[in-house]
Amino acid sequence: MNNINKYFYRSFIFILISVPTHVFSQSIKNKNKYTYEVREEKGDLNHDGKIDRVTVKMDTIDETRPLRLQIFLSQPNGKLALTASSDKIIEPQYPTENHGKFNGYQIPSFFIENGILKMWSEIKGGNITYHFKYKKGNFELIYVDKLIYSATKGYIDENTIFTETKFDLITGIRTESDEKLGSTKPLAVRKKRVLIRPLPKIQDIKFSDKDLY
Repeated sequence: MNNINKYFYRSFIFILISVPTHVFSQSIKNKNKYTYEVREEKGDLNHDGKIDRVTVKMDTIDETRPLRLQIFLSQPNGKLALTASSDKIIEPQYPTENHGKFNGYQIPSFFIENGILKMWSEIKGGNITYHFKYKKGNFELIYVDKLIYSATKGYIDENTIFTETKFDLITGIRTESDEKLGSTKPLAVRKKRVLIRPLPKIQDIKFSDKDLY
């Protein structure tokens, strides 16, 4: 449970955006409204020794503040080419069903480690990390690590139970373990095999799919 503080005691980041009125005209349709960059990560995603780029941009015109993930891979000519894009993997900051209210979660963070793209997201009562690997032109979901806690009193104490789920989509092995803060061994471990074929592609995953894993 050493990573609990890392995951649960981060401060929420609220982004206040001011858009000049002269930038956009209501009479002209702007095909690319995702203009405000809120995340950027660089690293080698396809093991070619070149630096690739991952960005998250916000649509500041839409009142729900939707977000677009884009992945650019370096080409032999040195330029970056768009390889994957998704408008549905990240939940809008002000979802329609919330009637103008903030969704309560910070925008996901992205990391590149040993060629694996990791997306860390807050969820209700915890967090989830998706691991994507580049293969034959696509970024496939290969691993999911989810951590949730049951704080019945509204705060974390010695009676809080943390449930960590580790799902290896390549082998299909899904393991859940329950622990208490400071415990030396799990209270319970549940393991089963769940095969998902073909492996989910990053552009096909929705933010609501967190409940599937």
